[in-house]
Amino acid sequence: MDSVILTLNAGSSSLKFAAFRLADGGEPNLLASGQIEGLGATAKGSVKTASGETAELNFDRSHARVDHQAAMGSILGWLKKAGYDSSIAAVGHRIVHGGPDYAEPVRIDDATLAKLKALIPLAPLHQPHNVAGVEAAMKAFPSTPQVACFDTAFHRSHPFINDTYALPRSYYDEGIRRYGFHGLSYEFITRKLRTIAPQIAREDAIIAHLGNGASMCAVHDGRAVATTMGFTALDGLSMGTRCGQIDPGVVLYLMAEKKMSADAISDLLWKNSGLKGMSGLSQDMRELEASDSQAAREAIAYFVSRIRRELAGLAATVNGAEAIVFTAGIGEHSWKVREAALKDMEWMGVHLDAEANRANAQIISAKDSPTVVFVIPTNEELMIAEHTVTTAGVAN
Repeated sequence: MDSVILTLNAGSSSLKFAAFRLADGGEPNLLASGQIEGLGATAKGSVKTASGETAELNFDRSHARVDHQAAMGSILGWLKKAGYDSSIAAVGHRIVHGGPDYAEPVRIDDATLAKLKALIPLAPLHQPHNVAGVEAAMKAFPSTPQVACFDTAFHRSHPFINDTYALPRSYYDEGIRRYGFHGLSYEFITRKLRTIAPQIAREDAIIAHLGNGASMCAVHDGRAVATTMGFTALDGLSMGTRCGQIDPGVVLYLMAEKKMSADAISDLLWKNSGLKGMSGLSQDMRELEASDSQAAREAIAYFVSRIRRELAGLAATVNGAEAIVFTAGIGEHSWKVREAALKDMEWMGVHLDAEANRANAQIISAKDSPTVVFVIPTNEELMIAEHTVTTAGVAN
């Protein structure tokens, strides 16, 4: 029977998953993927097979809340119905924060799990739920290898100047540094570039992962040099509900003058800022682009202005770039954001092909453009599956 790799990406109110069958050469091939949303009293989920068939997931609603454990039970039920439950050879997990020590995927044991829990203060919006997903999978598959794949690992190649803050060195030594995130996405894109443009992949590139969470990364020969996110996933670009770069003095002001608690400030910066906060309408770029609200237009304009600013800054870290790559939900689908972000960027060698950009083509720069601009869909699940196969030593 073929080996199957299960990947999990656990969020605060969602659980994404995918199942991959290993080919003869050990390459993961997608069988199905799905998502459970609204964990709690309103949970619902569905799964779609590689052939396009869809099915709703069933839940045990004997309790008021559908938590990660119950969500895992619904996935297990589908796997059993599909005949895959006894074929799960390993489970791979997206873990947002790996701290300063984890520079590559690792097998999860009790000691590793304890370390992941210790990192919760560094990623309070994500890490607790990642850990909950791990614990649910360990309970569902107690004898199956579990692998942690870290979003921060890709950035451990940063030079010191792009990894530190201008604080006393003791803080850096304690772990207060620029970790960077979206590493699994950046790793996938750099590997994809080696396939479609091997010469460019060996040079300098800037990748823009633009989704509800958004960041950008400068790479040289596939290795991270600098990124826009820092100690937490709040820094850099504005995002769906997150503020992005902000003067630390604003936080001090909110504490001293507005008498806001740490929890209240956290809620403001993580959940009620960004596109949602500025527009007063939504964090969904599609809704904002369809709106005739001035606040929506200004929110998009700010989002774009930060992309342009970070693009120039990252270009300086690698002395220019041979390529720019747009990926993730907004990066892959919003031609308007890409067009606005690259407007008048001829000084950087960018000549946009407007027609190709509107068609979401793979290459959206003109043929004579010194800097090649790509639109490449990311695939973090496949990246997790590949790491899981290697780290767990799975053979078909």
